[in-house]
Amino acid sequence: MNEPKDELIQLIRAHDEWRLKQCINLIPSENISSEAVRQVFLSDLGHRYSLRREECFDFPIQAENFYRGTRYIDQIVEMCRELACKVFNAKFAFPEPLSGHHAAIIVLASLCRPGDLILAIDERKGGYPGYMPQSLPQYFNLRMAPIPFNHEEGCIEYEELEELIASEKPRLVILGASTILFPYDIRRIKRSCDEVGALIVYDASHVLGLIAGGAFQPDPLGEGVDVLFGSTHKTFFGPQGGIIVTNNDLLAEILSKNLKLKMVDNPHFNRIAALAIALCEHLKYGREYAKQVIMNAKALGRALDEEGVPMMYKRKDFTSSHQLLVFIDEVERLTGRKYHALTKMLEQAYIIVDNGGRLGTQEITRLGMKVHHMKELASLIRRVIIDQEDPVKVRKDVLAFRAKFQEVKYC
Repeated sequence: MNEPKDELIQLIRAHDEWRLKQCINLIPSENISSEAVRQVFLSDLGHRYSLRREECFDFPIQAENFYRGTRYIDQIVEMCRELACKVFNAKFAFPEPLSGHHAAIIVLASLCRPGDLILAIDERKGGYPGYMPQSLPQYFNLRMAPIPFNHEEGCIEYEELEELIASEKPRLVILGASTILFPYDIRRIKRSCDEVGALIVYDASHVLGLIAGGAFQPDPLGEGVDVLFGSTHKTFFGPQGGIIVTNNDLLAEILSKNLKLKMVDNPHFNRIAALAIALCEHLKYGREYAKQVIMNAKALGRALDEEGVPMMYKRKDFTSSHQLLVFIDEVERLTGRKYHALTKMLEQAYIIVDNGGRLGTQEITRLGMKVHHMKELASLIRRVIIDQEDPVKVRKDVLAFRAKFQEVKYC
């Protein structure tokens, strides 16, 4: 009988073989990190603690650090902060959050008081479910109202939003969404917020790497965002985790006071070190990468449309980010099948997508795919969901296509 450890190792190796070498991954909330990032993530840093005196505002510590043996840890954290500031044109950076959702918790806890009103895009129109009334607002006793959003056009209804800000005087306007294909007019929103003393925070989880690469909403803080935060493992190709950046001295101080021993204890220093390596990679390759991600997304949208797969926002060239949005209702009408059944067929063919109609090009770009590869990829997708060809038969061609892309690029 195999030991549980042996079985686990077999499962892990099987997963790695399948997802890293055989599948075409189009889930827009995932990415792969470089070998260098992975090696750092496995370092001894993952076993250690650090608790510096200047981080613990309400908890007096006599020595400069409660722990000994942190001489390298503290330097690594400072380097990560400096690199993040450089990448995001920021004055302050906080790499402590363990995820994008954790970063959102820290921001809401730091900047809001019970009873405050926040505005965010409704999840039914692509917004992040974590900002809906039954989620984080419930735990922090916040009121939530949806940002007026035209889902058919993929954009905010700016006049309606201006009226809402003026009448309701929210504490925060939260930009960013789970489905985000086009940038926002931040300067216009900022003018309305300034009139009532509201803050703009941008949950850039999905587009953080595109922002870092200057290809999508290239300078949110410069345009008027007060706090930028998000996940570090979607279009940003770091380890799973979160980050917060700002140029506002007062908000930075408030955020600092809500980190150590309040919202974060051990921030996992192996993750922060791995994030620092990914930031170095972004400084060198980020612009080229982000540009290619968006070029590939537009090309895939056009190719899918030509192959007869109904796609949203054709009039706007399908997207300005890494994401594409399948017209689910039209696909179901055309095929006579529920979309979740079609995604299961795609998985059988080793093409991985989510059930929300979103497709993302960030990971396939990292593997070296270019614009001219998108037509072949679109053809494979069409064979499964439109022609409803046997997924096992299509899988053979998926494996042959994927075999050409086995090396992580931009690193």
